[in-house]
Amino acid sequence: MERVRDLPGKVSIRWRLTLTYGGMVFAAAAVLLFSMYSIVGNAIVDVWPELRTRGIDPIDTTVMLAQWEEAKNTTVVKARDVLLQNAFLALLGVGILALIIGYFVADRALRPVAQMTTTARKLSESTLAHQRIALEGPNDELKELADTFDAMLTRLNIAFDTQRRFVANASHELRTPLTINRTVLEIALSDPEASEDLKALGRTLLEVNARNEKLIEGLLLLARSERELAVRKPLDVQDVAQTAVEQVAPFAEEHGVTVTTELVSAPTVGDPVLLERSVSNLLENAVKYNIPENGKVWIRTGMVDGALVVQVANTGQHVPAYEVNSLFEPFRRLHADRVESAKGAGLGLSIVRAVVQAHGGNVSAVPRDGGGLVVTIRLPRR
Repeated sequence: MERVRDLPGKVSIRWRLTLTYGGMVFAAAAVLLFSMYSIVGNAIVDVWPELRTRGIDPIDTTVMLAQWEEAKNTTVVKARDVLLQNAFLALLGVGILALIIGYFVADRALRPVAQMTTTARKLSESTLAHQRIALEGPNDELKELADTFDAMLTRLNIAFDTQRRFVANASHELRTPLTINRTVLEIALSDPEASEDLKALGRTLLEVNARNEKLIEGLLLLARSERELAVRKPLDVQDVAQTAVEQVAPFAEEHGVTVTTELVSAPTVGDPVLLERSVSNLLENAVKYNIPENGKVWIRTGMVDGALVVQVANTGQHVPAYEVNSLFEPFRRLHADRVESAKGAGLGLSIVRAVVQAHGGNVSAVPRDGGGLVVTIRLPRR
């Protein structure tokens, strides 16, 4: 009984509409059949001729009337039996035909819904600017729903674009005073008459200023990554990964981390600067959040199931599975949310996700056995 109760939730709406349409047609045909059953009997009774018994002996008349009435009843019963025998076969054929027609009617009725679903699946923040459902057809309920959805997408695109412009403009405005502060501090530190306390304070302020500059650069890159790609060039992910490895090599050597590469050619089309930055971010994170001694990082590129794959794994502390997805949020770090950290601003993985989504791909992470993370980027082949 539980399986029977759960059955409606497992049947698609197309089949539910089909069964509903077929059931209604079958019920209408059944009503028509029993109506004809009654009509045929009454019609035979109405048109049955009267027996003329004038001049016939009364006893014979009684016998003849009884036989005549029996013949009428027999005719009605046989006519109804023949009608039922043929009608049931016709009803079965009508039921099968109703299911077939119902399936095509449901498919045609749900075609706009399927189009809306397909468009909704393709949409992301980077495609809201130009992709809409734009359903054509009569001004019915489905077109009204599609137009409402398009209007919502337009409002969302305006909101996202306003947010990105604000971040970019604010970052640009903040970079100028930070640059001035850095210049003033460097001039003050270069003064030979400056005291040691003043120099120590200047170096501390320079470190804080450098961290703020890095944060602003990250915000600018994040805002740029979340926009539609302005540059699309043929590139090889192998070359992008190799360049990123060379850039991170001094940083890894400084932290005593060994980087192992397994790079296979995988051509695609995209923004090489953004992709290079995303791979560099993964490698930098893999080096930063590693074990103190003899840390290791592995990077692989290639083709898997028709998609371009870049995978970065590292040794490190254990990462709970329930915290992995939250690491891709801006300013989010393991065991810390929006707090000061000497290791970074918490934008690295957010930039990676934004860049990958702008290229039509996806990024995922899983805890590595023994500690650390395995982050996988998948990009469509073009």
